[in-house]
Amino acid sequence: MTQMDYKYSLLGSTVDDYRKRPLLLQVDDTPMNLFAVLEVKRELPRRWSTLGCFRKIRLYSVLFGLAVTFLIMASYILTGDKKGLLLTPSPYHFSLVSPGPYAFNLSLVKDYAHIKLVVKSITSKVEFRSSRQLPELKALVNSEPHMFSAIPQKFLPGVKNPCWYEEYTGNITSDPYRTNLYARYSRRFRTVFQRLRNTFREHLFHRDGKPYRMRCLPYFYIIGQPKCGTTDLYDRLRLHPDVKFTTFKEPHWWTRKRFGIIRLSEGFHDRYPVEDYLDLFDQAAYQIQGNLTANASGSPSQPNIIVGEASASTMWDNNAWVYFYDNTTEGEPPFLIQDFVHALQPNARFIIMLRDPVERLYSDYLYFGIANKSAEDFHEKVSESLQLFEGCLTENTMRSCVYNTTINNAMPVRLQVGLYIVYLMDWMTVFNREQILVLRLEDHASNRKYTMHKVFDFLNLGPPTKEIESEITRSPASNTRRPADKNLGPMLPITKEILRDFYMPFNEKLAKVLRNDSFLWENSKLSHLTSNNSPPPYFSKRNH
Repeated sequence: MTQMDYKYSLLGSTVDDYRKRPLLLQVDDTPMNLFAVLEVKRELPRRWSTLGCFRKIRLYSVLFGLAVTFLIMASYILTGDKKGLLLTPSPYHFSLVSPGPYAFNLSLVKDYAHIKLVVKSITSKVEFRSSRQLPELKALVNSEPHMFSAIPQKFLPGVKNPCWYEEYTGNITSDPYRTNLYARYSRRFRTVFQRLRNTFREHLFHRDGKPYRMRCLPYFYIIGQPKCGTTDLYDRLRLHPDVKFTTFKEPHWWTRKRFGIIRLSEGFHDRYPVEDYLDLFDQAAYQIQGNLTANASGSPSQPNIIVGEASASTMWDNNAWVYFYDNTTEGEPPFLIQDFVHALQPNARFIIMLRDPVERLYSDYLYFGIANKSAEDFHEKVSESLQLFEGCLTENTMRSCVYNTTINNAMPVRLQVGLYIVYLMDWMTVFNREQILVLRLEDHASNRKYTMHKVFDFLNLGPPTKEIESEITRSPASNTRRPADKNLGPMLPITKEILRDFYMPFNEKLAKVLRNDSFLWENSKLSHLTSNNSPPPYFSKRNH
């Protein structure tokens, strides 16, 4: 049995069945089964009526049919249908829901009214709870006993960042990173760990004949959202002399690696222990610790340095819960990422960068899409995702649908990531509002100096020198849209209007909670107004 088998088992169920369903292609309103035997009929000339020729023709016909079938299947896969590649749902979680009552043909203008009905059905079911039932600390510890045993309840006094000394029980002459799973799967980590390995022994602090190593957790986390400017914020913030980060931007430990998820398409691997995560902060710990030769007491020589972590999945990605925790909370996760972080670091700080969720979704599609990307394809994927989400809401609460792993994996675009308020309210159930800084990408893009000073104040950082401040604010934007994606142009106006209607109630609640109407993103509304369910202009395919 594997490391995970003693705790749970993964059973093929809904997605396995879904994967086996035949794909139906619509041709002239007649359904055609892709896996049906292709019958190729030929009118044979009389001069080829011999038995040998007839067999050759039959052979060529079969080969031609197989070739056509293969090309169709390859095209189907390349167009982005990844349902068959996703993690198998838990046997006790929701099955893949059927489309809601408002089924529609996505390719016809006349069905615009039906798409609007789907969105109207969804928004009519939107509800926000004032609070959720918080798990007890004992339940958290029982679910992750090793993690809680490895991290102390108190940290070094006089040090701004949460750090502590941990007794090193291994052989000091051996490689301390030899079993680290980050190094196994990442060449970048192997390079960094090679440098750390060479200086490991000189950073051991000895007391009472025992060696100790400094360990650190982040002082702050940039927790979201994807395609909202977190990379640009990370690149600028790490230019501050008192800010250090992990060896690279997004370790995704809290949301994925500790569950053994590397890529969703690959299923589960070995679970990354908390020690592997802590290793990522060794470089920063060495700088906080300073030179032990000149500082025999072990007191950190740079106590004002802080460490950050910038996994943009931390705010929203709880998809692994259904495989590891009992489903006793009406389809909602019994534990969320923030519950564990709060239990270990009640004073941690969090930065959230958001943008217009409509634009975020299109950027997300362009960045993570594989092939055949276009505004029309995006529109179809949005419509399919809305239909799946609406189908879930017919039987479940909104919050359970947002955290529904099966739905999230089935939707061809990540609609749920833009439901910012759902996640923010859950984070605010365990952390004070003062511990969470919420920024807008639109503000950051127009005035980087203002947003960066806001971040410095939030993290209690001293002002940088004028030279460093100039470098921080004037550097070109990071992780911008690729030229090939820019050439695809904007999304279709009809897609934008549909998404505006879908996200509107969530944005309204967000603006109310944050007491800031800029989170309505009203200035991004369509310039043209529509009524009576008539489609806006430019519905048809554009010339690129």
